[in-house]
Amino acid sequence: MFKTLSTLITGANARAEDRVRDAFAIELIDQKIREAEQNLKAAKATLASLIQRQRSEDQQHQGLQNRIGDLTKRATAALTAGNDNLAAEAATAIAKMENELTIRSETLRRLDQKVLRLRSSIEAGHRRIIDLKQGAIQARAVRREQGIQTRMGAMSGGSSVEEAEELISRVLGRDDPFEHSEILSDINNDLSHGTITDRLSDAGFGILLLTLALVNFVKYRFDDRLSEDRIQRLEDARNEKLLSDYVNDNDA
Repeated sequence: MFKTLSTLITGANARAEDRVRDAFAIELIDQKIREAEQNLKAAKATLASLIQRQRSEDQQHQGLQNRIGDLTKRATAALTAGNDNLAAEAATAIAKMENELTIRSETLRRLDQKVLRLRSSIEAGHRRIIDLKQGAIQARAVRREQGIQTRMGAMSGGSSVEEAEELISRVLGRDDPFEHSEILSDINNDLSHGTITDRLSDAGFGILLLTLALVNFVKYRFDDRLSEDRIQRLEDARNEKLLSDYVNDNDA
């Protein structure tokens, strides 16, 4: 049971690490390039130290060879002059210097090999860093393109675009309040028969109807007053007749 749980935890950690590495791939690439550049810088510093030591050993090697050559000439001259003791001491010194020369030659040979190998490694590392930088540029371009493609895909089929299209449809399909008020006004005019009046007025019948109405009103008022005058005259005539009859009866 514990082994199974440990395996599951290990797998979950590996998947989480893969997700993190995928999410921060560009940052990890940049960090690895920086680390490689730091290592290359340290290698260059080591190479510079080796070259400096190589030059120093070469100078000492050359100096030791010169001393051996000079001392050999002097010992030969001493031997020719018959000074065997001095010639023997010179031979002993020459032997010691030749032993030192052998050691320095081996040291110089090893330094030459180290310098050569390190120089080759630095050149290869420099080329690899250039390749890594070019790869990082391509990786950024691909990641940028992937981001753009993702946003374009979300824009073309995502909920934001659909919501925007729905809002546009709602705005375009919404009722016009001005048109709505005009329709209500037309309905009210139809119910109050105002539309017929307006149509008659537009057809030129509004003024004529008004004139006829005024004429009929004036005629009605004139006939009414004429009838009142007639009634009044009849009343006056009847009263005069009654008064005349009454006077005639009294005289009789």
